[in-house]
Formats: sequence, C-alpha cells, structure tokens
Amino acid sequence: MMGECEIIGVSVSSGVSDMPMSFDEIVNGAKNRAQAAIELVGADYGVGLEGGMNDFDLGTFLMGFVAIVDKHGAWGLSIGGGLYMPDKIIKMVRDSGRELGDVMDELRGLQNTKKHDGCVGYFTDNLINRKESFEKPTISALSRFKKKEWFE
Repeated sequence: MMGECEIIGVSVSSGVSDMPMSFDEIVNGAKNRAQAAIELVGADYGVGLEGGMNDFDLGTFLMGFVAIVDKHGAWGLSIGGGLYMPDKIIKMVRDSGRELGDVMDELRGLQNTKKHDGCVGYFTDNLINRKESFEKPTISALSRFKKKEWFE
C-alpha cells in the first residue's frame, strides 16, 4: 500500500526549447524539470513533465514524457501519448517557432488551450484531456519506485 504524500507544484525551467521537436529534447526537458524540482523543494521525489513533437517514419506525433527522480538519484521514466499530428499544424509550429498551444489558440480562436483541454483534448473531443494524457505515464514512471527490487 502506498503512504500519503504531499504534492508541491513548482514552476521550473525545462532547459530546452519552448516547443521540443525531438524525442531527445522532450526527455531532457522532463529530466531537467524533475531535477530542478527536487532541488528547489528538497523533496523525496522530483517530477518533470514535458511534451513535444517527434518525427517518425509514420509521421509526426505529439507525445509526453515523465521523469521522476528520487533523493538517491534513481530515475523512473515513462512515455505518454502519441497523437498523430496534422501537417498543417506541424508546419505552423515549425515555421513560427511558437509553442503548439499558441498555434492551437490561433486556429481555434481561443486563449490558453494548453492550460485547459490542450491539443490532445481538442482532437479527442476531451475523451483524453491534457491532464489525463500525463496521468498514466506518471503512474508508470512511479512503478520504478514501487517495484524497485526489479531495477536493482
């Protein structure tokens, strides 16, 4: 059984571009956030979330990455998402250098898409919203600490 915990949300820099456009950049952003969070708060765990787009042979996918570091330096990692992105949106993000949320705001005539349903929420009609798109990957990353004997 898991014990109780206190969650302290902090805003920290990812150390990568505002709109990561490669898997490596997404991973580095999440790991940088986790490390900065644990150092800032002095917590037992630091959690970093990062989203971005990555090109595969099949096309460009929006994906998330969760990195969790404990106070001993052990890492729990997980990949989330995998939303196939329309070429029009990819082109707008690349050509403008803006974040996906800003491009989605422009296309939809809204504000703060990324703080609400997000791109994932929009394309799935909120069957999966932005928050939910990171929940299962976070649980998966935590499994490294729940079943730590398998990782030692």
